[in-house]
Amino acid sequence: MKLLATLFTGALLAGAWLVPWPGKGRIGTATPQLNTPNSGNPVELGAVHWLRDLDAGTAEAERTGKPLLILFQEVPGCSNCTRYGSGTLSHPLIVEAIESHFVPVCIYNNKGGKDAEALKKFNEPAWNNPVVRIVGKDHSAITPRISDFRSSAVLVSGMLQAMQARGLAAPAYLELLEEELLAREATLETATFSMYCFWSGEKTFGAIPGVIETAPGFQDGREVVRVVYNPAQVTKAELEKQTQPKGITACSKNEGFRTDREPKYYLAQTPWKYVPMTSLQACRANSLVGNGQSPEPVLSPRQLELYQTIRANPKRKWKNAIGAADLAEAWAAADGVQ
Repeated sequence: MKLLATLFTGALLAGAWLVPWPGKGRIGTATPQLNTPNSGNPVELGAVHWLRDLDAGTAEAERTGKPLLILFQEVPGCSNCTRYGSGTLSHPLIVEAIESHFVPVCIYNNKGGKDAEALKKFNEPAWNNPVVRIVGKDHSAITPRISDFRSSAVLVSGMLQAMQARGLAAPAYLELLEEELLAREATLETATFSMYCFWSGEKTFGAIPGVIETAPGFQDGREVVRVVYNPAQVTKAELEKQTQPKGITACSKNEGFRTDREPKYYLAQTPWKYVPMTSLQACRANSLVGNGQSPEPVLSPRQLELYQTIRANPKRKWKNAIGAADLAEAWAAADGVQ
Protein backbone atom coordinates (compact mmCIF):
# COMPACT_ATOMS: atom_id res chain seq x y z
CA MET A 1 0.00 0.00 0.00
CA LYS A 2 2.76 2.46 0.94
CA LEU A 3 4.58 1.72 -2.34
CA LEU A 4 1.40 2.51 -4.26
CA ALA A 5 0.94 5.68 -2.23
CA THR A 6 4.49 6.73 -3.03
CA LEU A 7 3.97 6.15 -6.76
CA PHE A 8 0.69 8.03 -6.64
CA THR A 9 2.30 10.97 -4.86
CA GLY A 10 5.06 11.02 -7.45
CA ALA A 11 2.41 11.55 -10.11
CA LEU A 12 1.07 14.48 -8.11
CA LEU A 13 4.52 16.01 -7.92
CA ALA A 14 4.65 15.97 -11.69
CA GLY A 15 2.18 18.85 -11.42
CA ALA A 16 -0.74 17.54 -13.47
CA TRP A 17 -3.19 18.44 -10.73
CA LEU A 18 -1.79 21.85 -9.87
CA VAL A 19 -3.82 24.96 -10.56
CA PRO A 20 -1.59 27.81 -11.78
CA TRP A 21 -1.83 31.27 -10.25
CA PRO A 22 -0.11 34.43 -11.46
CA GLY A 23 3.36 34.72 -9.94
CA LYS A 24 3.97 37.73 -7.72
CA GLY A 25 7.58 37.19 -6.60
CA ARG A 26 8.85 37.76 -3.09
CA ILE A 27 6.20 37.68 -0.42
CA GLY A 28 4.83 41.14 0.08
CA THR A 29 6.33 42.77 -3.01
CA ALA A 30 3.13 42.85 -5.04
CA THR A 31 0.87 43.77 -2.13
CA PRO A 32 2.50 45.63 0.77
CA GLN A 33 0.18 44.02 3.34
CA LEU A 34 0.69 40.45 2.12
CA ASN A 35 1.56 38.26 5.13
CA THR A 36 3.42 41.19 6.66
CA PRO A 37 2.20 42.25 10.12
CA ASN A 38 2.07 45.91 10.97
CA SER A 39 5.21 45.86 13.10
CA GLY A 40 4.64 49.48 14.09
CA ASN A 41 1.47 48.54 15.96
CA PRO A 42 1.28 48.52 19.73
CA VAL A 43 0.62 44.98 20.92
CA GLU A 44 -3.02 45.82 21.61
CA LEU A 45 -3.71 46.24 17.87
CA GLY A 46 -2.21 42.96 16.72
CA ALA A 47 -1.03 42.65 13.11
CA VAL A 48 -3.88 44.45 11.32
CA HIS A 49 -3.16 47.59 9.30
CA TRP A 50 -5.70 49.91 10.92
CA LEU A 51 -6.84 53.35 9.88
CA ARG A 52 -6.88 55.66 12.87
CA ASP A 53 -9.52 58.11 11.72
CA LEU A 54 -13.23 57.37 11.46
CA ASP A 55 -13.75 59.98 8.73
CA ALA A 56 -10.97 58.47 6.62
CA GLY A 57 -12.41 55.00 7.18
CA THR A 58 -15.89 56.17 6.19
CA ALA A 59 -14.52 57.69 2.99
CA GLU A 60 -12.75 54.42 2.19
CA ALA A 61 -15.95 52.46 2.85
CA GLU A 62 -17.81 54.73 0.43
CA ARG A 63 -15.08 54.28 -2.18
CA THR A 64 -14.78 50.50 -1.91
CA GLY A 65 -18.27 49.47 -0.86
CA LYS A 66 -16.78 47.49 2.03
CA PRO A 67 -18.22 47.58 5.55
CA LEU A 68 -16.28 49.25 8.34
CA LEU A 69 -14.83 47.01 11.03
CA ILE A 70 -14.22 49.32 13.98
CA LEU A 71 -12.10 48.28 16.95
CA PHE A 72 -12.59 50.26 20.16
CA GLN A 73 -9.44 49.49 22.11
CA GLU A 74 -7.50 50.80 25.09
CA VAL A 75 -3.89 51.68 24.18
CA PRO A 76 -1.80 51.15 26.21
CA GLY A 77 -4.25 48.69 27.63
CA CYS A 78 -4.95 46.12 30.28
CA SER A 79 -4.16 42.43 29.99
CA ASN A 80 -7.47 41.78 28.20
CA CYS A 81 -6.52 44.33 25.55
CA THR A 82 -3.01 42.94 25.03
CA ARG A 83 -4.25 39.34 24.89
CA TYR A 84 -6.83 40.28 22.27
CA GLY A 85 -4.19 42.02 20.21
CA SER A 86 -1.52 39.33 20.49
CA GLY A 87 -4.06 36.52 20.01
CA THR A 88 -7.18 37.19 17.97
CA LEU A 89 -5.88 40.25 16.11
CA SER A 90 -2.58 38.53 15.24
CA HIS A 91 -4.07 35.34 13.78
CA PRO A 92 -2.94 35.43 10.12
CA LEU A 93 -6.28 34.30 8.67
CA ILE A 94 -8.28 36.71 10.83
CA VAL A 95 -5.93 39.53 9.84
CA GLU A 96 -6.32 38.61 6.17
CA ALA A 97 -10.11 38.51 6.40
CA ILE A 98 -10.28 41.89 8.16
CA GLU A 99 -7.96 43.57 5.66
CA SER A 100 -9.49 41.93 2.58
CA HIS A 101 -13.21 42.24 3.24
CA PHE A 102 -13.55 45.24 5.55
CA VAL A 103 -12.20 48.73 6.16
CA PRO A 104 -10.41 48.38 9.52
CA VAL A 105 -10.51 51.42 11.79
CA CYS A 106 -9.19 51.58 15.34
CA ILE A 107 -10.53 54.04 17.89
CA TYR A 108 -8.58 54.48 21.12
CA ASN A 109 -11.10 54.52 23.95
CA ASN A 110 -8.74 56.28 26.34
CA LYS A 111 -7.89 59.32 24.21
CA GLY A 112 -9.47 62.68 23.45
CA GLY A 113 -10.03 64.49 20.17
CA LYS A 114 -11.44 62.50 17.25
CA ASP A 115 -11.23 59.27 19.24
CA ALA A 116 -13.48 60.72 21.94
CA GLU A 117 -15.88 62.01 19.29
CA ALA A 118 -16.12 58.53 17.77
CA LEU A 119 -16.77 57.00 21.19
CA LYS A 120 -19.61 59.43 21.74
CA LYS A 121 -21.07 58.75 18.28
CA PHE A 122 -21.28 55.01 18.96
CA ASN A 123 -22.08 55.42 22.68
CA GLU A 124 -19.01 53.41 23.64
CA PRO A 125 -17.53 53.78 27.15
CA ALA A 126 -14.01 55.04 27.72
CA TRP A 127 -11.29 52.86 29.25
CA ASN A 128 -13.08 49.71 28.20
CA ASN A 129 -12.18 46.18 27.15
CA PRO A 130 -11.93 45.54 23.37
CA VAL A 131 -15.15 45.98 21.42
CA VAL A 132 -15.73 45.49 17.68
CA ARG A 133 -18.53 46.98 15.63
CA ILE A 134 -19.20 46.10 11.97
CA VAL A 135 -21.14 48.90 10.32
CA GLY A 136 -21.98 50.30 6.92
CA LYS A 137 -20.68 53.53 5.45
CA ASP A 138 -23.61 55.31 7.14
CA HIS A 139 -22.44 53.78 10.46
CA SER A 140 -25.59 51.66 10.81
CA ALA A 141 -24.99 48.28 12.43
CA ILE A 142 -24.68 45.27 10.13
CA THR A 143 -24.14 42.81 12.98
CA PRO A 144 -24.63 43.04 16.75
CA ARG A 145 -21.88 44.69 18.80
CA ILE A 146 -19.02 42.21 19.47
CA SER A 147 -17.82 42.54 23.05
CA ASP A 148 -16.62 39.00 23.82
CA PHE A 149 -12.88 39.62 23.75
CA ARG A 150 -12.16 36.12 25.07
CA SER A 151 -13.35 34.45 21.87
CA SER A 152 -11.72 34.58 18.45
CA ALA A 153 -14.64 32.57 17.06
CA VAL A 154 -17.11 35.34 17.89
CA LEU A 155 -15.21 37.84 15.73
CA VAL A 156 -14.93 35.36 12.84
CA SER A 157 -18.64 34.56 13.11
CA GLY A 158 -19.41 38.28 13.11
CA MET A 159 -17.43 38.80 9.91
CA LEU A 160 -19.23 35.90 8.23
CA GLN A 161 -22.61 37.26 9.36
CA ALA A 162 -21.72 40.65 7.92
CA MET A 163 -20.83 39.08 4.57
CA GLN A 164 -24.07 37.11 4.56
CA ALA A 165 -26.06 40.25 5.39
CA ARG A 166 -24.44 41.96 2.41
CA GLY A 167 -25.19 39.02 0.10
CA LEU A 168 -21.50 38.21 -0.30
CA ALA A 169 -20.08 34.72 -0.72
CA ALA A 170 -18.25 33.63 2.40
CA PRO A 171 -14.65 32.50 1.83
CA ALA A 172 -14.26 28.79 2.50
CA TYR A 173 -11.09 29.35 4.52
CA LEU A 174 -12.98 31.66 6.89
CA GLU A 175 -15.83 29.17 7.32
CA LEU A 176 -13.30 26.45 8.13
CA LEU A 177 -11.63 28.76 10.63
CA GLU A 178 -14.97 29.41 12.32
CA GLU A 179 -15.62 25.66 12.48
CA GLU A 180 -12.25 25.01 14.06
CA LEU A 181 -12.35 27.89 16.54
CA LEU A 182 -15.86 27.04 17.71
CA ALA A 183 -14.84 23.41 18.18
CA ARG A 184 -11.74 24.36 20.18
CA GLU A 185 -13.73 26.72 22.36
CA ALA A 186 -16.14 23.85 23.11
CA THR A 187 -15.11 20.31 24.12
CA LEU A 188 -13.12 18.15 21.71
CA GLU A 189 -12.88 14.38 21.97
CA THR A 190 -10.23 11.92 20.77
CA ALA A 191 -10.57 8.45 19.27
CA THR A 192 -8.09 6.04 17.69
CA PHE A 193 -8.86 3.89 14.67
CA SER A 194 -7.00 0.90 13.24
CA MET A 195 -6.48 0.23 9.52
CA TYR A 196 -4.17 -1.39 6.99
CA CYS A 197 -2.47 1.92 6.05
CA PHE A 198 -2.51 5.00 8.26
CA TRP A 199 -1.63 7.27 5.32
CA SER A 200 -4.85 6.25 3.60
CA GLY A 201 -6.70 6.42 6.90
CA GLU A 202 -5.56 9.95 7.66
CA LYS A 203 -6.68 10.97 4.16
CA THR A 204 -10.11 9.44 4.81
CA PHE A 205 -10.71 11.01 8.21
CA GLY A 206 -9.37 14.40 7.14
CA ALA A 207 -12.31 14.88 4.77
CA ILE A 208 -15.05 14.18 7.33
CA PRO A 209 -16.92 17.23 8.72
CA GLY A 210 -16.36 17.55 12.45
CA VAL A 211 -12.81 16.16 12.36
CA ILE A 212 -10.38 18.86 13.53
CA GLU A 213 -7.06 16.99 13.78
CA THR A 214 -5.60 13.72 12.53
CA ALA A 215 -2.29 12.03 13.28
CA PRO A 216 -0.94 8.72 11.89
CA GLY A 217 0.96 6.39 14.17
CA PHE A 218 1.25 3.02 15.87
CA GLN A 219 -0.59 1.46 18.78
CA ASP A 220 -0.30 -2.11 20.02
CA GLY A 221 1.75 -2.99 16.93
CA ARG A 222 -0.90 -1.77 14.48
CA GLU A 223 -1.13 1.21 12.16
CA VAL A 224 -3.68 3.65 13.53
CA VAL A 225 -4.94 7.20 13.14
CA ARG A 226 -5.66 9.37 16.14
CA VAL A 227 -8.65 11.61 15.42
CA VAL A 228 -9.60 14.74 17.34
CA TYR A 229 -13.21 15.68 16.60
CA ASN A 230 -16.10 17.87 17.64
CA PRO A 231 -18.71 15.56 19.27
CA ALA A 232 -21.39 18.17 18.63
CA GLN A 233 -20.87 17.63 14.92
CA VAL A 234 -19.89 13.96 14.62
CA THR A 235 -19.68 11.07 17.10
CA LYS A 236 -17.15 8.25 17.39
CA ALA A 237 -19.81 5.76 16.32
CA GLU A 238 -20.60 7.84 13.24
CA LEU A 239 -16.91 8.09 12.36
CA GLU A 240 -16.58 4.31 12.57
CA LYS A 241 -19.74 3.74 10.52
CA GLN A 242 -18.55 6.09 7.77
CA THR A 243 -15.13 4.44 7.51
CA GLN A 244 -15.94 0.75 8.06
CA PRO A 245 -16.33 0.12 4.30
CA LYS A 246 -12.64 1.06 4.01
CA GLY A 247 -11.63 -1.55 6.58
CA ILE A 248 -11.25 0.94 9.43
CA THR A 249 -12.25 -0.06 12.97
CA ALA A 250 -12.34 1.85 16.24
CA CYS A 251 -9.81 0.93 18.92
CA SER A 252 -11.04 0.30 22.44
CA LYS A 253 -8.46 2.69 23.92
CA ASN A 254 -6.24 5.66 23.01
CA GLU A 255 -3.29 4.84 25.27
CA GLY A 256 0.06 3.84 23.83
CA PHE A 257 -0.23 5.88 20.64
CA ARG A 258 3.11 6.71 18.99
CA THR A 259 3.11 9.30 16.19
CA ASP A 260 4.59 8.40 12.81
CA ARG A 261 7.41 10.61 11.53
CA GLU A 262 5.43 11.56 8.38
CA PRO A 263 2.11 13.20 9.32
CA LYS A 264 -0.07 14.41 6.45
CA TYR A 265 1.89 12.13 4.12
CA TYR A 266 0.28 13.21 0.85
CA LEU A 267 0.61 16.91 1.64
CA ALA A 268 4.18 16.37 2.81
CA GLN A 269 5.27 15.11 -0.62
CA THR A 270 4.45 18.46 -2.25
CA PRO A 271 5.51 22.12 -1.87
CA TRP A 272 2.20 22.72 -0.09
CA LYS A 273 3.92 21.50 3.07
CA TYR A 274 5.69 24.87 3.33
CA VAL A 275 2.43 26.83 3.49
CA PRO A 276 1.31 27.47 7.10
CA MET A 277 -2.20 26.11 7.69
CA THR A 278 -4.48 25.54 10.63
CA SER A 279 -4.86 21.90 11.67
CA LEU A 280 -8.30 21.70 10.04
CA GLN A 281 -7.00 23.21 6.80
CA ALA A 282 -4.14 20.70 6.81
CA CYS A 283 -6.60 17.82 7.28
CA ARG A 284 -8.70 18.94 4.35
CA ALA A 285 -5.70 19.80 2.17
CA ASN A 286 -4.07 16.42 2.80
CA SER A 287 -7.28 14.64 1.80
CA LEU A 288 -7.62 16.69 -1.36
CA VAL A 289 -4.02 16.09 -2.41
CA GLY A 290 -4.34 12.40 -1.55
CA ASN A 291 -7.30 12.20 -3.92
CA GLY A 292 -5.40 13.91 -6.73
CA GLN A 293 -6.99 17.33 -6.26
CA SER A 294 -5.61 20.77 -5.52
CA PRO A 295 -6.06 22.06 -1.94
CA GLU A 296 -6.81 25.52 -3.34
CA PRO A 297 -10.49 25.50 -2.20
CA VAL A 298 -9.62 25.38 1.52
CA LEU A 299 -6.85 28.00 1.49
CA SER A 300 -6.88 31.78 1.57
CA PRO A 301 -5.65 34.07 -1.25
CA ARG A 302 -2.53 34.94 0.75
CA GLN A 303 -1.78 31.27 1.38
CA LEU A 304 -2.14 30.62 -2.35
CA GLU A 305 0.12 33.53 -3.19
CA LEU A 306 2.71 32.24 -0.73
CA TYR A 307 2.52 28.84 -2.43
CA GLN A 308 3.15 30.43 -5.80
CA THR A 309 6.19 32.21 -4.38
CA ILE A 310 7.47 28.91 -2.97
CA ARG A 311 7.12 27.18 -6.34
CA ALA A 312 8.89 30.06 -8.06
CA ASN A 313 11.78 29.94 -5.57
CA PRO A 314 12.45 26.26 -4.81
CA LYS A 315 16.05 26.85 -3.72
CA ARG A 316 15.11 29.03 -0.78
CA LYS A 317 15.26 27.40 2.64
CA TRP A 318 11.53 26.97 3.19
CA LYS A 319 10.53 25.30 6.45
CA ASN A 320 8.05 22.44 6.67
CA ALA A 321 4.97 24.00 8.29
CA ILE A 322 2.98 20.80 8.82
CA GLY A 323 2.06 20.57 12.47
CA ALA A 324 3.36 24.06 13.33
CA ALA A 325 2.15 24.88 16.83
CA ASP A 326 1.83 28.63 16.24
CA LEU A 327 0.39 29.77 12.91
CA ALA A 328 1.59 33.36 13.33
CA GLU A 329 5.16 32.19 14.00
CA ALA A 330 5.02 29.89 10.98
CA TRP A 331 3.89 32.82 8.80
CA ALA A 332 6.68 34.98 10.16
CA ALA A 333 9.22 32.24 9.40
CA ALA A 334 7.96 31.89 5.82
CA ASP A 335 8.00 35.63 5.32
CA GLY A 336 11.60 35.78 6.51
CA VAL A 337 12.95 33.14 4.11
CA GLN A 338 15.68 34.53 1.86
